[in-house]
Formats: sequence, structure tokens, C-alpha cells
Amino acid sequence: MTHSSKNVLTLLGPGILVAATGVGAGDLATASFTGNALGVTVLWAVILGAAIKYILNEGLARWQLATNKTLLEGAVTHLGLPFQIFFLTYLVFWSFFVGSALISACGVAGHALFPIFGTPETGKIVFGVIHSVLGVILSYYGGYKLFEKVMGFFITLMFVTVLVTATLVAPPLDQILSGLLIPQIPDLGGQGLGWTIALMGGVGGTVTVLSYGYWIRETGRCTPEDIRISRIDLAVGYGITALFGICMVIIGNAIVIEGQGAGLIVTISERLEAPLGPAGKWIFLIGAWGAMFSSLLGVWQSVPYLFADFWSLLKHTQPISSGAMTLSAPYRWYQLALASIPLIGLTIGFQQIQKLYAIVGAAFMPTLALILLVLNGSSKHVGADMCNNSVVNTILVLILIFFIWASWPF
Repeated sequence: MTHSSKNVLTLLGPGILVAATGVGAGDLATASFTGNALGVTVLWAVILGAAIKYILNEGLARWQLATNKTLLEGAVTHLGLPFQIFFLTYLVFWSFFVGSALISACGVAGHALFPIFGTPETGKIVFGVIHSVLGVILSYYGGYKLFEKVMGFFITLMFVTVLVTATLVAPPLDQILSGLLIPQIPDLGGQGLGWTIALMGGVGGTVTVLSYGYWIRETGRCTPEDIRISRIDLAVGYGITALFGICMVIIGNAIVIEGQGAGLIVTISERLEAPLGPAGKWIFLIGAWGAMFSSLLGVWQSVPYLFADFWSLLKHTQPISSGAMTLSAPYRWYQLALASIPLIGLTIGFQQIQKLYAIVGAAFMPTLALILLVLNGSSKHVGADMCNNSVVNTILVLILIFFIWASWPF
């Protein structure tokens, strides 16, 4: 790797990790299901979802760079016991559903590439277990630098794959522009809103948004002057995320998804074989696998940060650096639990668990918006230069109201 490419990776690394972790099982499956069900009329939801995540993550970065404390540390300190109970309960619940979805998705992709078992369900289980174990091994022995390089490779692989595929099967440009610029939600027998919210929730990660703070520590960002770099890499990361989501909705819209469960990825690839040929089919399968596994690897590496940080705060111990945190017992034990307990979810239908994963993830967004309103809303916490301006506060309030309203039927 050249010196200039190393500099680019250092500059954009955390943003690329945000994209590679947030883009994966949720985006590929949920976006393709939604595109198949609702068409390209909901492309606007992908853009809105990515924009919301950018605003929330930028606020997280401002808090951490202004205070030298993680957002989780700030929330535990200033919001007290109610938040602590909520966060731990939600993290455990989220970890099970998201872990199950990621393991299941990797199992599906593995079987699609190597259909060596008698049934798709058997292949999903075996390859799911293999990917989960491999994710732990790479996270444990590779460290942040290897993790960053591997994720950079996967984000390139899946980005090129879905962009080329979507370009080849795209509907007329006027339909795409209409879907991007005119917000509308098809009814679909009362299910249109649920799939649209799931699409927004799956774009760019949910709880993993909090991991950005630990990743920027790994790269040495620790002062308010570093906020400009963070804004650049977050813009790149969520730009990639939005484009990926748009492409997957377009791909889902272009085919008829008749398969269910572990046969979904195979069905999509076979439907693409007609317009793209055998090469297009296999390119899609490889890109889909890259998206699935990068998301799993990102979650296996990042979510244990949250538990380890939370545990140290409960124990009233001195917060430790991100690098040292990965060597701590709470980090290791949670990582092992994350990679093993959700294996139970391999017995749950793939489409059902993907939708639950996205909706549960979307429920975290109003919580994060509320935290940023409290912590960044006043200069007494972050200083006059880093606190929310009136525009940001208004957007956060609208995010809070929207997700509460949209989640009401559920």
C-alpha cells in the first residue's frame, strides 16, 4: 500500500467502517424485500435514513471530541439509572436479533456460493456457524489495523458489485428520480409503512453508530479540531451507504422474489442471471457475501466496545482506551456471547428476522436523538463552539417526533 493510500485510509477509515458495518445483512435483505414489495417509490427513504444517521453520528463525534468522553459515558453520567436500565436491556435484546440476522445472512450467502449440503437450511446453519467463528478469530487476533484493511476490501467489493448490477437492471431514469424526490409510501395492505421504516432503520447501522467514537479514538482523534475530518469521513461513509441502499432497492424491484428463508440469495442471483448472464450471477453472489460478512465482522468487533465501556462505568472504574478495551474480559466475554447465543436464531425464518432486526434497530434512533438534544444542546457540556445550533436542534426534534409517530402502530 502506498503512502498516499495509507493517508486516505487513515482519513476515511472510521467512515468506511461505518459504511461497511452498517451496510450488510440489513441493507441487502431489507432493501431487496422492500424494493420487491414497494418498488422504487421509496428510494427517498434510503436518502433520509442515511441523512439521519449522518446527523446523529456527527453529533456523537462533536460530543466526544469536545469532552474526551464517549457518548455512552455522557449518557450514563447525565441521564442516570433509567438510561442505564434501558440501555443494557436494549443492547442485549438488539444483540440477539442482530446477531441472529447476521449469522443467518452469512449462512445464506455461504450456501449460495458453495451449495454442498443437502438442503439450503442445513447449509445456512453450517456456514452461519463457520462465519461467526471466523469473525471472532479475525477480531481477536487481527487488531484494529487488520480489521480496518479487511473492511476496506469488503466495502470496495460490495460497492462495485451492487453498483454495476443495479445499473444493468435499473428501470427508466424518470422512475428513479421520482422515487428519490417525491416521498410516498404504498399501502401494501397496511404493511407499506412497516417496510419503509425498516428500510430507513437498516440504512447505515443502528446501535453500531455508537462504535464510531471508539474507532476515531483508535486513529488518534481526540480534540475539537478533529471534527472537520470526522465530518468528511462520515459524509463519505454515509454517501456510500445511501448509494448501496438505493442500488439494492433497484435490484429488488427488478426481480420477482419467490424464494423464502435460506433460498433468498440464490433466488435473487438466479433472477439476475437472465439479464446479466452467469458471470453477473456469480459477481452478485460474491458481492452479497462480502456485504454480509463485513457487517458481521464489524458488529463482532464494535458492539463489545459498548458493553465493555458500559461495564466499566457501572463499576466506577477509570475509562480505558479503545485499544486496551479490546483486551479486557468484559469485551472478550460479550464478543463470545454475541457470536454464540444468537445461533439460536438460525431456526427462525430469514425474512421475518430481517424485518425484526431493522425495526428494532430503528427504535434506537429516537433514543439517540434525545441523548444528543440533552448532551449537545447546551454549551455547559460541550462549549459554545461545539453545541447544537438551532437548525440541528430542530432536526433532532423532528427525528424524535417522526420515529415515535412511525413506531406507534408497532
